[in-house]
Parts: sequence; structure tokens; C-alpha cells
Amino acid sequence: MANHTSAEKRIRRNAKRYEINHSRIARIRTYVKNVKKVIATGDHASAMEVFKVVQKEMHRGASKGVMHRNKVARSLSRLNSKIKAMST
Repeated sequence: MANHTSAEKRIRRNAKRYEINHSRIARIRTYVKNVKKVIATGDHASAMEVFKVVQKEMHRGASKGVMHRNKVARSLSRLNSKIKAMST
């Protein structure tokens, strides 16, 4: 148990940030799953729409420090290449 008021505040803050960060990660995972579902259906136009949403969320996660920026770039690149392969 914390002995100082600043340490108690830090514990409260860490708990709040944990909840926020993990909900953000879960939301990103859900969006990625949605993109993969749309890619499986083969609809290029709707895949691009859903991809734009996931791109925004992943970049936001990288800027907030939830995900590493290189992982975000790699994941988006792989999703985008799958979408481009659909159109040909």
C-alpha cells in the first residue's frame, strides 16, 4: 500500500490509464477484424472505407503510445496490400 499522497494518486491514475489504453487496443483489434471480414467478402469499395477508419484509429493509438509506430505502419501496409490485391 502506498504511504504518500502522491503515490496514492499515481495508483489511481495508473488504473484509469490502464482502462483507457486497453479499451483503445480492443477497439483497434475490432476494427482490424472488420477490415479482414470485408476483405474476405471481396468488396473493394467497402474495404477501403473500413480501412480508412482503422487507419485513423491505429495512428491515434500510435500517437497515444498504446501501439508502437512501426507496428502500426507494418499492419496498415499489410492490410493495404491485401486490399490492393483484391482489385486486380
